[in-house]
Amino acid sequence: MTTRRRFLVSAAGFAAAPAIVRAETARPKMEYGVQSGDVSGGRAVVWSRSDRPARLVVEWDTTDAFRDVRRILGPAALEETGFTARVVLRDLPAGQRVFYRARFQDLGDLRTWSLPETGSFSTAPVAAGEVRLAWSADTVGQGWGIDAARGGLRLYEQILRAQPHVFVHVGDTIYADNPLKPEVTLDDGSIWRNLVTPAKAKVAETLDEFRGNHLYNRLDENVRRFTAAVPHVYLWDDHEVVNNWYPAEILDDERYAVKSVALLSARAKRAFLEHYPIGPCADDPERVYRRIGYGPSLDVFALDMRSYRGDNSPNRQQERGDASALLGREQLEWLKRELRASTATWKVVAADLPIGLVVEDGPRDFEAVANGDAGAPLGREMEVADLLAFLKRERVHNVVWITGDVHYAAAHHYAPERARFKDFEPFWEFVAGPLHAGTFAVKPLDETFGPEVRFLGIPRDLKPNRPPSDGLQFFGTMTIGRDHVMVVRLHDASGRTIYEVPIIAEARPRTRASL
Repeated sequence: MTTRRRFLVSAAGFAAAPAIVRAETARPKMEYGVQSGDVSGGRAVVWSRSDRPARLVVEWDTTDAFRDVRRILGPAALEETGFTARVVLRDLPAGQRVFYRARFQDLGDLRTWSLPETGSFSTAPVAAGEVRLAWSADTVGQGWGIDAARGGLRLYEQILRAQPHVFVHVGDTIYADNPLKPEVTLDDGSIWRNLVTPAKAKVAETLDEFRGNHLYNRLDENVRRFTAAVPHVYLWDDHEVVNNWYPAEILDDERYAVKSVALLSARAKRAFLEHYPIGPCADDPERVYRRIGYGPSLDVFALDMRSYRGDNSPNRQQERGDASALLGREQLEWLKRELRASTATWKVVAADLPIGLVVEDGPRDFEAVANGDAGAPLGREMEVADLLAFLKRERVHNVVWITGDVHYAAAHHYAPERARFKDFEPFWEFVAGPLHAGTFAVKPLDETFGPEVRFLGIPRDLKPNRPPSDGLQFFGTMTIGRDHVMVVRLHDASGRTIYEVPIIAEARPRTRASL
């Protein structure tokens, strides 16, 4: 027994203390799997969750044999974090597949360990080579939860088959304001049967209810398989809190006992940051916006269009200020600085809201950038105009936008010759989603920045809130080759490419003065 026990501990790589063979019920459990994220600059974040107070320990190697492991002693997963924990792996080799395994050590009995969970990710290459990014949005929205008989959250498996190096979830990672019903009758008379947990039976108001919404998605095996194999970059949008929220809002909704959105969003942000492998910012641990550098070909700029916005309004302010803010002054200046400093060929701005689509919030207010007025920039459009003019002036090229939010797939091209505001260079914006939520009708375009629809993935007369079983679920991929050409593809629920466009990188150098 002693020899066999020592072998098991050595093989698992956790031989710091004598091990005792435990019954499965006595071990800490890792029911929600493992996940990596924010892989950038020789670093990666690994996340997992225990079912009790326990310490996360992670080992990694460049082969799945784990013969030359590096061992990282992580933080304790306690009640204060919902038993979640994150470890930062450092000094990772470039251009490698990194394999990792994680276990929890029971803090009530240090001799007891969980069984290991394994995952892997690819680090950024040193030289230009093929890099594939995938993105989408909107998970478990509009009443469509996990129906095991229909395959669960199946689009995650399709994205895994596309073999992306990195996946960007551009928001609505959960629907905290969309409780699930056990059954929904579809148009053909068949029944959609949701798995319902206590956290998904009502709107989220407490910290534990927000936590439960994030954990719900990880009950799906497609999600767990995908997150273990592909590193993620996460954004948040409105449904992580409540539909179309802004910080100063007071809810008029009988479902909520808590009316202050400031309080709800504070709890929601804490749950969001706890449940994803997001590298914390040293000077602001609640900051969501960040840059993820993935080698010489790609930088991803993840935005936060929620935390710093003014109230939703008619969005026609004529002066810049708090009332017309979307990114806010500090984030906008950060984005300018980081885009200007980027040496990556392609600069992908991941935004949780589209630029040119008119997204309403009630009969007279607006939720996103556009205000439905085809004239000069007003309201939140002024921030975008400022950024676009800056990029032109500083000769920052090859900037492409990706987004979701509107629950369909589309390709938009913006050009000054079609626009009222003309001080910018042409650019693309690609829309993809939902991952597993209702599909909705097409939004109108605002002509201020001259958008043109180059592709639309749904019929214009679509009936709203189509279920995932209709197949109108979408994701996008961007593949950058050694020749620096970016090929953007939009895919449907089967993984089939429904639109494809190559974009040639501009290589004009910036002037010495601009540098």
